[in-house]
Amino acid sequence: MKASYAWISSLVPGLDVEPQELAERFTQAGLEVEALAEFGAGTADVVVAQVRKVEPHPSRPKLRLVTVDRGHGVEQRLVCGAPNVPDPGGLVALAPLGAKVPALGGALTAREIGGVRSEGMLCSEMELGLTGSAKKKEGQADPGILVLPPGTSAPGTPLRTALTGCHDVIFEIGLTPNRPDGLGHIGLAREAAALFGVPFEVPRPGPPARILDGEAITRHVSVAVQDPERCPWYGAAMVAEVTIGPSPSWVRYRLESLGIRSISNVVDITNLLLLEFGHPTHAFDLDRVRGSRIVVRRARAGETLQTLDGISRKLDADDLVIADGEAAVALAGVMGGGESEIHDATRRVLLECAYFAPRGVRRASRRHGLHTEASHRFERGVNIEDTPHVLARGVELLTRLGGGAAVPGVLLEGPGPGPRRSIRLRSERMNQLLGTRVPFNEALQILTRLGCTPHLQEPTLHSAAAPRSPYAEVLAPPHRPDLSLEADLIEEVIRVRGLDTLPSTLPVMRPQLPRTTGHLETRVRHVAAELGLSEAITYGFVAPRDIEALGLPADGLRLLNPLSEERSMMRTTLLPGLLEVLRRSRRRGVPDVRMFTAASRIIPAPKASGGSGLPDEIPSFAAVLAGFRRPPLAPPVPLDIYDAKGVAVELLERVTRRNAEVAHQAAEERSPYLHPRGAGQLSIDGKIVGAFGLLHPDVIEALDLGGPAFVVEVDLRVLEGIGIRTPRYRGIPMLPAATRDIALVVPDEFGSGVVSKAIHEAAGDLCESVTIFDLYRGENIPANHRSLAFHVVYRDPLATTDPDRARTLTDEEVDARHRDVVKVVNDRFGAVLRG
Repeated sequence: MKASYAWISSLVPGLDVEPQELAERFTQAGLEVEALAEFGAGTADVVVAQVRKVEPHPSRPKLRLVTVDRGHGVEQRLVCGAPNVPDPGGLVALAPLGAKVPALGGALTAREIGGVRSEGMLCSEMELGLTGSAKKKEGQADPGILVLPPGTSAPGTPLRTALTGCHDVIFEIGLTPNRPDGLGHIGLAREAAALFGVPFEVPRPGPPARILDGEAITRHVSVAVQDPERCPWYGAAMVAEVTIGPSPSWVRYRLESLGIRSISNVVDITNLLLLEFGHPTHAFDLDRVRGSRIVVRRARAGETLQTLDGISRKLDADDLVIADGEAAVALAGVMGGGESEIHDATRRVLLECAYFAPRGVRRASRRHGLHTEASHRFERGVNIEDTPHVLARGVELLTRLGGGAAVPGVLLEGPGPGPRRSIRLRSERMNQLLGTRVPFNEALQILTRLGCTPHLQEPTLHSAAAPRSPYAEVLAPPHRPDLSLEADLIEEVIRVRGLDTLPSTLPVMRPQLPRTTGHLETRVRHVAAELGLSEAITYGFVAPRDIEALGLPADGLRLLNPLSEERSMMRTTLLPGLLEVLRRSRRRGVPDVRMFTAASRIIPAPKASGGSGLPDEIPSFAAVLAGFRRPPLAPPVPLDIYDAKGVAVELLERVTRRNAEVAHQAAEERSPYLHPRGAGQLSIDGKIVGAFGLLHPDVIEALDLGGPAFVVEVDLRVLEGIGIRTPRYRGIPMLPAATRDIALVVPDEFGSGVVSKAIHEAAGDLCESVTIFDLYRGENIPANHRSLAFHVVYRDPLATTDPDRARTLTDEEVDARHRDVVKVVNDRFGAVLRG
């Protein structure tokens, strides 16, 4: 955002600070001034001169000798080739010898041109850096020298004094998205006044305010808002008998200094309003508005609009448009259309000023790839309440600079501004957050200067002896949509008061529970809690005998100076702490225990390294389950191995969003503390991640646990290496599936999971799922065998990914795949179909 120091100063007459000081204060308050640039630097030494005599050059036909009065009757002659040198009596801009002219790149010196000494230079706007480039572009017509209107000033007057707007200091401000008020000079002026404690009043137009009276405009145009949610307020004013022409120099210089090219007086006025209020406006040629009707509506199917950049755009049904009696003429809040734009023959101007919802403008801007000055402001939120004031200011400028006549009346359609947000500000809370005491009246004065409306409330008695601290109900101003919380108001107070007023204090150190930084470990904790487990915070130090009771070697990392033998070794497994919780719970009459812990196991450095390496900290998870499963309206049932399996599988699948596989754990892989007939191995994508099972009776007896218990262990390091799968949407298949049931007599040595996996592989890509639903032992089943029944679902794999190309499977191809399944399980496992 470029901002003019001169403009801000004119809006705040009491502001008496240098540009550098204002820039520093803005930056301290959060409106970072990234750079300062001088506009019109080449005018420093230029003065007003009056032409006395114009003569032809003796040897150069295209040049002339011009004698000028540079003030106090001092005349000098110079050589000039400009085509627009005025007749004697005309006023021009003279750069005397020694002046620094940007086009020359240095100080001006006397020189001979065609044998005639030239003692100065008559300058153009481009040469002084007042408009466009300081150098004339190739093929561009010579704009000539700067000729001042008659009576502008006496000869010898500095140009900066005689010509308004030819010198300024421009701020380049890096605004954050939450400060849309800083996108207009009125907002910046309000900010400057608040920071320096000087009075400020928003300028309101004088005589043009009469346009708010009367209804003459309704005889020329009508306005209808069909989407009040996206456009809660739409305003329009009209000026007739406008003459399109160039803007006066002060308007052109102001726009040029802020990076906007001057086009015509009417278009320049809309840009001035944009930069002054931060509220975009748009000017329509009313004679080109068909039906003399303005409609704010959503775009219709197939509707197109040619925007001002000359591109024809296909509109979306979500686009909000400004339409006339026939079609869309502007993309609301983004860009106008070419059909109703201002042109040289325009005589009746309809000025639009509205409030468009930020989200809708943001979507339309991104959809069409149009980021304009208007959309930049509407996306952040403009002041809805200033709509009539912007229109009044626009009519004032149109009548003054365009020679038009205001048509009485303003059309304001829509529900209008809603109630302002009321925020409670408490003195006590403000002092707590800031860590210092701020006089409450001073805080309210600061908020008032920022445009808020505070209402001090009478404090009530908090108790018989302690009155409640003062507080106020503060109405947030419409130009600050970012103010919604009490903390926002407190931030505004200290921002204006100055962050340097806060004292430096040491933070209070309070003991806290250990914090987990790992994302996976946090996710595991949350999932375990969702499964009904409670977290136990256990010691990292354990007794060596507890490790030995689990059948593990007590060769962990021992402490050099332990508190006691019970806490003399770093744990190599998380189970001792959990089993201690189980033992204490049962001794205190709590039979049901479902506990978990997530922490690191400490494994000493391998002996091969000589013990000189650092120990390995392996992030792990462990859980213990004991007691009863208590279904509603039924007697309690003791927990079994399938409860542990269910917790383990559900935990892994919820954490990783991948399928977990369970297999019987071989003797050489089984932990010594697990029962041989109740140990399962957990794996994901072929990688072993943990185990579960029933504790061995010897362990239960050695640790005096008082009954059976089940444990689950997971290596979180391996789990993190596998990663969390990003969920993907799969559509609901629209085609019917073909199902087949198969009952197989299988030797006991093959697990159901292995058989299910083989069936899935044999069925190929047409197999959607395989589910076991029955296990039978008994009559007609050979010894050491069992009957396993599976439900197999066949469906075209494209049914969920590309439904348009999917097809319904035929019985013949399904039966063929099913015969392949029977052959594969027979060859691999010796399984036969059960008769």
